[in-house]
Amino acid sequence: MAAMALPTLLPWARAAAGLQPGDALPDLKAMDLEGDIPDVAGKVVHLDFWASWCVPCRQSFPVLEQLHKTHGPKGYVLIGVSMDEKAADMQKFLRKNPVSFAIVRDAKERLASRVRPPGMPTSCFFGPDGRLDSVHPKYEGEATRKKYLEIIERLLPKPKA
Repeated sequence: MAAMALPTLLPWARAAAGLQPGDALPDLKAMDLEGDIPDVAGKVVHLDFWASWCVPCRQSFPVLEQLHKTHGPKGYVLIGVSMDEKAADMQKFLRKNPVSFAIVRDAKERLASRVRPPGMPTSCFFGPDGRLDSVHPKYEGEATRKKYLEIIERLLPKPKA
């Protein structure tokens, strides 16, 4: 009897776990996000879920900004997804931690409910094919920067010789 129930439980368990490697990038324009969503078609997409109250998020912003400036021209798109309940909290954070990459606010948590980030910050990397490559919770300084750089360089199309 339990074996018969298992197939019906698996889709629920998978949804509860959030996106898995190989899953498609959700349609960001359908997620009711506040802010401008850049064109992501055929690009390496990095969604970084953060909140104004998160100390590691604050520490990660200079690194994220540098990754954006260095790799943006090569086909890398970084979108910071604020999980702040109040827009004013997000704006205050951004005044103290200005960045040039795209920032959106997921006030209705529609995107977060699909991705299910396990904490703040959490970074999700999607390849140019629009499929999830990997999810990385936490920010641990230089080790995390190196990991992000390795992922971005692996996913970006190689220059033609």
